[in-house]
Amino acid sequence: MKPLRTLVVDDEPLARERLSRLLQEAGCTVVDELEDGVALLQWLNQAHEVDVIFLDIQMPGLNGMEALAEAATYPPVVFVTAYSEYAVRAFELAAHDYLLKPVFADRLAKCLDRLKGALVRRLSPTEIKSLLPPKARFPVKAGVGELFMDLEAMTHFELKDDHVIACRGQNQYKTRWTALSEVEQAFPDDGMMRIQRHLLLRPRAVIGTHPAGIGRMKVLVAQGVHLPVSRAMTPRLRELLKMKPV
Repeated sequence: MKPLRTLVVDDEPLARERLSRLLQEAGCTVVDELEDGVALLQWLNQAHEVDVIFLDIQMPGLNGMEALAEAATYPPVVFVTAYSEYAVRAFELAAHDYLLKPVFADRLAKCLDRLKGALVRRLSPTEIKSLLPPKARFPVKAGVGELFMDLEAMTHFELKDDHVIACRGQNQYKTRWTALSEVEQAFPDDGMMRIQRHLLLRPRAVIGTHPAGIGRMKVLVAQGVHLPVSRAMTPRLRELLKMKPV
């Protein structure tokens, strides 16, 4: 039997390199490596042939399942994730195998046996969409009523006069919360970062940076909206954004 031709998609370089190495050691051919869902969509729109995609689910921007939901066609997919709830839901559909991070050689070998035995079928678009978690939302004040906003649309949260303001660039919305800790508790998996006592940043909203004195910086989250990062939090944010210190 010919070696399985594989594509590895993961935003974490070390995880991507590890899985590619394990696949090669198992006799597979790694055709390519991609780092996000957008790159996967572009790749699928070109003339490539692989037998299986090993796809991370949680990635910034377009995640793995969202990318598949947008694709017109794609080969069999094995989900690779650190979150067991995604893996279980995928496996219950009997659609694809899954691998939990960190991936080990013995579990990968079982997965490859499944693939070689043609035990994997392609998920339908409806099944893919059923796996997508609901969008995180929260209420903001609107006159005498409330509107529900998507967390993904927000750039940061700011504490003003004992009220938390949700911000989408220059647009601001008054929430029910009275402390930034309440926002963090409401969305513990979003990766928000307290860059000042009164500022809670969603790092994935950062579109640019520039220095703001020795050991400090500002982040650009929308046209004309720069947020100052404390000296204490600057190294951590630089690491998260994979920036070299200046």
